[in-house]
Amino acid sequence: MFTYQEQIGFPILTVLIFLPTLGGLLMLLMRGRPRWYKTTAMATTAATFILSLVMLARFDSLSANMQFTEKLTWVERLGISYHLGVDGISVLLILLTTLLSAIVIPASWNYVKERELIFFAMFLFLETGMLGVFCARDLFLFYIFWEVMLIPMYFIIGVWGGPRRIYAAIKFFLFTLAGSLLMLIAIVAIAYIAREGPFSTPVFDMDLLESAVFSSSVQYWAFLAFFIAFAVKVPMWPVHTWLPDAHVEAPMAGSVILAGVLLKVGGYGILRICLPFFPDAAVAYTPYIIILSLIAIIYGAIVSLAQKDLKKLVAYSSVSHMGFVTAGIFAMSVIGIEGAIMVMFSHGLLTGALFLMVGYLYERLHTREIASMGGLAAPFPVMAAFLLFFVLGSLGLPGLSGFVGEFLSLLGVFAYSKVLGAIAATGIILAAAYLLWMFLRVMFLKLRKDEWFELSDFSLREIGTLAPLAALAVWVGVYPNTFLQLIEPPATQLAEKMAPYVAEGSGTLHDIFASLGGF
Repeated sequence: MFTYQEQIGFPILTVLIFLPTLGGLLMLLMRGRPRWYKTTAMATTAATFILSLVMLARFDSLSANMQFTEKLTWVERLGISYHLGVDGISVLLILLTTLLSAIVIPASWNYVKERELIFFAMFLFLETGMLGVFCARDLFLFYIFWEVMLIPMYFIIGVWGGPRRIYAAIKFFLFTLAGSLLMLIAIVAIAYIAREGPFSTPVFDMDLLESAVFSSSVQYWAFLAFFIAFAVKVPMWPVHTWLPDAHVEAPMAGSVILAGVLLKVGGYGILRICLPFFPDAAVAYTPYIIILSLIAIIYGAIVSLAQKDLKKLVAYSSVSHMGFVTAGIFAMSVIGIEGAIMVMFSHGLLTGALFLMVGYLYERLHTREIASMGGLAAPFPVMAAFLLFFVLGSLGLPGLSGFVGEFLSLLGVFAYSKVLGAIAATGIILAAAYLLWMFLRVMFLKLRKDEWFELSDFSLREIGTLAPLAALAVWVGVYPNTFLQLIEPPATQLAEKMAPYVAEGSGTLHDIFASLGGF
């Protein structure tokens, strides 16, 4: 029997998830009519974004419970159900997903010259996978949507990418698949360990698994399997090496979605599964994960300083920024978790915009080499203004979204250890160094080619894709409570659940860091 929560009057999550797939299948009937299928793709993503706004308007921000829930028994004998639901964390990431998906279609309007129909259809199928991950409340269903994301992105990189696209696509596929297989083993294991009922039915329902109690040995191994899968997606050091290759070779729209959404499913999985399912293991592994997070912050920033390719610089900056996400989560305080979520949201806006701008720049100059640029502010003043805005947002300027998330995340790390908090804070200084130096070399210094004055500045279409991201970056930076009130109830609930385990946590590194916190 199919049931859904009567908040809107129809199963909004199912419609939200599968509307892009419906649009993609409809497009396949329009072969040979580019304007028709491009318009269909744009209308579908726009409708999905509007639907996410409707859901946001009806969402109860005071509740930590799952809302708009839908449930249908799927494979009863195995305990698998079609179970959906969202809380404040999910809603915020769904909004980010639908917004970026609606933006990349017009942004790619003239970008792709071959196999256009399949290109735009792939993005719609990818959107279904991403939305499904953020809505799934059954582990088996979660895994299905997780794998659905992999296939379209593999083809987007491998078919429409750069000269080394096959290498980048295979590397992306192998890294992600390895993590996925570990996660599948862990899913099956804990589902059978937690089995219940007269027929010993496995338990895949996430609501039931959150209240299950697993032994220490099960927690340690299952946590590690899930965490590796999510760490590859984040990506954390040292399993980050697929990211620069995938970003550099991916088409512009692929890089935007990869940085803006796909990296966030890793952090989301940690919040949704690793902490609530395996609290003892999470506390035990916390010191090591925070160390890896700090390495990612510093390493990503230093490597960004050395990059000659503009797109690769932005890619490595993602490794650094996402280090603040895992550090904030494993600080295991309300403020740290809120900061991590806000970093994810802000990073999607700002880094997504930077990848859009790199793509627009490449369309004009046919190069991404920083050394080949210079003085572009003269022929492209509108472009220079937008790039400066998003650079300042990414380096954490107060008043823009980047500041809010990183500030809260750092507060969480400082509460864990002042010394480690100070180390993490150096990442912001390094971010200012590599971003401002990049801006100086690209937009100022000596103009490399006079013929660049013959090229057009940003068109209305291009401005229209960047303006919503800029507006949201200002909104989050000036009035963050609009978004913080969405994530505060679930963040508080998670922190309160972890508090007893944190209080009981022990271990050499944990004790050392606790003592460092007194300095």
